Amino acid sequence: MKITMAHGSGGRETGQLIREIFEANFHNEVLDKMEDSAVVAGSGRLAMTTDSFVVDPLFFPGGDIGRLCVCGTVNDLLMSGAVPKYLTCGFIIEEGADSEALFRIAASMAETAAEAGVMIVAGDTKVVEGKGGVFINTAGVGFVPEGVSISASACREGDAVLVSGFLGEHHAAILSSRMGIENEIRSDCAPLNEMVSAMRQAGVRVHAMRDVTRGGLATVLSEFARSSGCCVELFQEALPVSAPVKGFCGLLGLDPLYMGNEGKMTAVVDAADAELALSCMKKSRYGENAAMIGKISHREDGKVILHTSLGGLRVVPELIGEGLPRIC
Repeated sequence: MKITMAHGSGGRETGQLIREIFEANFHNEVLDKMEDSAVVAGSGRLAMTTDSFVVDPLFFPGGDIGRLCVCGTVNDLLMSGAVPKYLTCGFIIEEGADSEALFRIAASMAETAAEAGVMIVAGDTKVVEGKGGVFINTAGVGFVPEGVSISASACREGDAVLVSGFLGEHHAAILSSRMGIENEIRSDCAPLNEMVSAMRQAGVRVHAMRDVTRGGLATVLSEFARSSGCCVELFQEALPVSAPVKGFCGLLGLDPLYMGNEGKMTAVVDAADAELALSCMKKSRYGENAAMIGKISHREDGKVILHTSLGGLRVVPELIGEGLPRIC
């Protein structure tokens, strides 16, 4: 079945679309009530986020737009120290979209939401004229545990900087698909609940966290440096990059520091907890290639400095311009 404008009319076809694709995959006690808004339990401090996903192609090695939108939203909540609980999703579907592909996307979202321990409790669909594309907007809500306070401005001299695995995998996977390049690179698209929870339970003093998405690690760390008024010192030889991505970057002249991921995080932790944090990452799902990559100092406040493998120093600015392709 192809999606037509009638599927966005609010009538019988819209009901059919919702029942056969979304209700079939997002079944839970909250959504099954089919009310205009979801009423859910909650108390304490809330973390909220929203994001929109426009990736092309919709399906790529290692994932799809459905898995991507859940991981992206869940990870944003996690990086503020919150425990993710609820998601909403809004679908903008272009006329001509294939219903089987849409079902696969919804099924992938449901599977990833279950892995991340969140419920999809509300949603919306709109059908518009177009060429068969699918775009998804999500919103997420999580609860921040008592005593947790994580912020880019909290970095301080002596802190250790870690990253949870290989850089640039999602960016390279999307670009390979767009360019028709066959290789073994797969997206790292993944929810990071287990990793963040492990550090919290171990008592790691985390000062700042951020998932490494658009703009890459260089842009994230530039934000840390600017917000905290400190310097982030990186060591080039410590940066984890897989051999396939390294070769891909060499072929196209790309820098892994500016390439996005969708299942990696960077964390700034108290120096005394650095080894414990690294151990928590490595023992967690999706963290086996985690590495300690730098430190916080006052060498050049507000800047990111890279110690190169040749023994030199260079300033690493944030991304300037468009970091093509669109990866989320």
